[in-house]
Amino acid sequence: MSAPDPVCPCGSGRPPAACCGAVLSGNARVQTAEQLMRSRYTAYVLGDEAYLLRTWHASTRPATLALTAAPVKWLGLRIVRTVAGGPDDRDGVVEFEARYKPPGRAERLHEVSRFVKEDGQWYYVDGVVSAD
Repeated sequence: MSAPDPVCPCGSGRPPAACCGAVLSGNARVQTAEQLMRSRYTAYVLGDEAYLLRTWHASTRPATLALTAAPVKWLGLRIVRTVAGGPDDRDGVVEFEARYKPPGRAERLHEVSRFVKEDGQWYYVDGVVSAD
């Protein structure tokens, strides 16, 4: 019996090559703010700092990320809601919950993220983290 095909870390249920893997490798382009959110989550899972910085809007992009400084295991992503952010929109909002496990016990990140589309490319702008 063969092992089941892996699924994309973003929670889409699709194989990575047909989902975020194609986006991270540059073989596909995201069409919506939610797709960018999912691909960015996958980039965090894989430690792909270059993709995260490339998809962060220049107005809020940090100079570097220190993903390897604090090891985190990402456990799952749930999209709570989206507002706009479709293929024909110029901006959008994605509310999500991401479960993760730093050293110690598992935690949950609940964020409402803003995205903008410029020259046909979606970018993460910023987000408000909920304290709940």
